[in-house]
Amino acid sequence: MKLKDILVNCNLDEIIGKKDLDIADVSFDSRKVFEGTLFFAVKGTQSDGHDYIDMAVEKGAKAIVCERLPKSLNENVTYIRVANSAYVLGMSASNFYGNPSKSLKLTGVTGTNGKTTIATLLYRLFTEAGYACGLLSTIENIIDREVIPATHTTPDPIELNALLRKMVDRGCEYAFMEVSSHAIDQNRIAGLHFAGGIFTNLTHDHLDYHKTMANYRNAKKKFFDDLPATAFALTNLDDKNGAVMLQNTRAKKLSYALKHDADFKGVVLESHFDGMLMKVNDREMFTRLVGGFNASNILAIYGAALSLGFDQDELLVEISKLQGANGRFDMVHSDCGVVGIVDYAHTPDALENVLKTINEVKGQLPTANCQLLTVVGCGGNRDTSKRPEMAAIAVKLSDKVILTSDNPRDEDPDEIIRQMKEGLSDDDMRKTLSITDRREAIRTAVALSKKGDIILLAGKGHEDYQIIKGVKRHFDDKEELTNALKEK
Repeated sequence: MKLKDILVNCNLDEIIGKKDLDIADVSFDSRKVFEGTLFFAVKGTQSDGHDYIDMAVEKGAKAIVCERLPKSLNENVTYIRVANSAYVLGMSASNFYGNPSKSLKLTGVTGTNGKTTIATLLYRLFTEAGYACGLLSTIENIIDREVIPATHTTPDPIELNALLRKMVDRGCEYAFMEVSSHAIDQNRIAGLHFAGGIFTNLTHDHLDYHKTMANYRNAKKKFFDDLPATAFALTNLDDKNGAVMLQNTRAKKLSYALKHDADFKGVVLESHFDGMLMKVNDREMFTRLVGGFNASNILAIYGAALSLGFDQDELLVEISKLQGANGRFDMVHSDCGVVGIVDYAHTPDALENVLKTINEVKGQLPTANCQLLTVVGCGGNRDTSKRPEMAAIAVKLSDKVILTSDNPRDEDPDEIIRQMKEGLSDDDMRKTLSITDRREAIRTAVALSKKGDIILLAGKGHEDYQIIKGVKRHFDDKEELTNALKEK
């Protein structure tokens, strides 16, 4: 592909060298450069691509996109100076792969919690209705029905556009993707054409990266600011930031809510562990999902599907068939009468929502004196300020709590637990245990449980690994809980 075609609609400050070049590939990783590559020097959180320009040239890069020119220029290489390499990378990746997002009805879902559930269930909804669809999510990427493991909530621009290109080539008409705040801030979605955007909520998370809630909110808002006039912007009015997302968007403004007037207004009529009966506007529907937070997710799915042309009567039927996403309020039933729940809740708000939902349903159960036992930890190398808050929420809303490891990564797991305990009083500590080994913590919760009790494993959800001292090891909460309950 010609260099000039790759750089269409990119903001370029200066070009030094030949413009009419044939480019074989695009890359921002110098290790992946080969003869004829266009290399993008992008400044990241861990390293700066400008430090690897010489290496890229040595490996055969024909052209370099950078924010600052190297001191020594190779006369056989074209240098393109830009104000923002990451933005130009996103735009160029879209151009290189033929702007695949323009051939799809691409819907992006952003917010702290609910992204995976909404994107996944929209994919399942449209797939079961007979459409070829794509999914880009924290759990997995899917092209039509082919599953491809996911490494990030939102892939880098090159991988992202390569996946979208494959979706188009496979005949996909719709695509649904999680859009993380990191991806928005780092311009990973630059150049993509969205048919719609959904905002779920904004709660305490990722402050290790964004530093302030205002920065975090503004990253989300930018996604809606950039939507085209042809798209829809669907926001949750139950969140105080919901209306903010629509302030400057050109897209069609739509809303959903349980507590406020909205275009898609929902009410939970009945709630059980096997599902709930809801009323949406003037129509009743049953969903197998549980809890107020999932009622909100269902409203988002309902509103987005209608906006994308789904027939309303067919939609009500299909929603009733949907199963929850893996690791999201994932039920584990047992012969011993103990109910297990595995959930990805790894933020204070998500943990509170799940625990409140369990308590609401628990209060309707005929079993007398059933207990809620919660096993929870916090990830290492992440925002430390939420650790005491999460422990306090767990203790407040549970009968017994076991503090344990999540993914400690490079941190000392015992120190993470110590920081969690800072949110607990002496009275709180009387119903709290600390067991660093997560497997042992799960087995202890099962040992302490009796018939009718509920065990929540919070924090890891779909993840099938633990990272301890930088080493990734197999560990699956659902698998561990299932085995422990069988032994009981």
